[in-house]
Amino acid sequence: MPATPAAPRGRLRVAVTRRLPEAVETRMSELFDVVLRDDDRKMTADQLVAVMQDADVLVPTVTDQITAAMLARAGDRLKLIANFGAGVDHIDVLSARQRGVLVSNTPGVVTEDTADMTLALILAVTRKIPEGLAEMQAGRWQGWSPTAHLGGRVGGRRLGILGMGRIGQAVARRAAAFGMQVHYHNRTRLRPEIEAALGATWWESLDQMLARMDIVSVNAPHTPSTFHLLNARRLKLMKPSAVIVNTSRGEVIDENALTRMLRAGEIAGAGLDVFEHGHEINPRLRELPNVVLLPHMGSATVEGRAEMGEKVIINIKTFADGHRPPDLVVPSML
Repeated sequence: MPATPAAPRGRLRVAVTRRLPEAVETRMSELFDVVLRDDDRKMTADQLVAVMQDADVLVPTVTDQITAAMLARAGDRLKLIANFGAGVDHIDVLSARQRGVLVSNTPGVVTEDTADMTLALILAVTRKIPEGLAEMQAGRWQGWSPTAHLGGRVGGRRLGILGMGRIGQAVARRAAAFGMQVHYHNRTRLRPEIEAALGATWWESLDQMLARMDIVSVNAPHTPSTFHLLNARRLKLMKPSAVIVNTSRGEVIDENALTRMLRAGEIAGAGLDVFEHGHEINPRLRELPNVVLLPHMGSATVEGRAEMGEKVIINIKTFADGHRPPDLVVPSML
């Protein structure tokens, strides 16, 4: 790997690809020569390349795909990609490093917010909250009935967590408070003291875990090894009464296979905050009453966005001062 590039002298020219919270944009403007957006539309590949050609630092988001071909056209000025977000699967990190461009991210900031949303989706699906909401909004409710809108109790259910990193562990803590039995599958097993603190049972075999869970929570990053990790074969291992929730990356699940099984009643329900093809959602998913769909809201809190911005600024400022960004991403981490 090439040596860490030195920051250019003088005020860094920083290009931001999307609208950020006002306080974050203001602070960036105070510290750097910042190019901000007037609107919040996603930039095209050509627009991103043009911005990279004229900036020392690029601040992209998860919606900005930065490929090796785009980096090859970016020229020599770009030295740092300070991602606004924890996931970097939209950036070709290896190609960036080979061209002398560092990549940083904002880890840890979204942990609690995403875990909260995971539990919200579990409750929404199992307790049929959207069904009740739709009835109220349509004015159809005629009063309480002992047999109406019967969902299932989450207490006592087995929750299988796929991916036991920061967010997976935060989900486990919340699930335990709701009385769920916590199980998990991870690339590496947690230390015994962490397992004990979480009350979590490790499954070396993902297949065996899936076959026994009442609820499955996907909290794994998107990498080449996790693409369609939950494919048609593995989804068929789940119990027909089970539900699945995904607040991590849509590519981990074969969305077409999941849709077919939900339509056939082979899986009881799903809560999805992310989708395999970004905002292009399988239209058949929208038709299903046993599915709760959200527009990638897992980390969408005022506090979380502000903290993400603070981390981006710290990474850029540390680089500007001639030091290694604290949240530097290297290919071996992926």
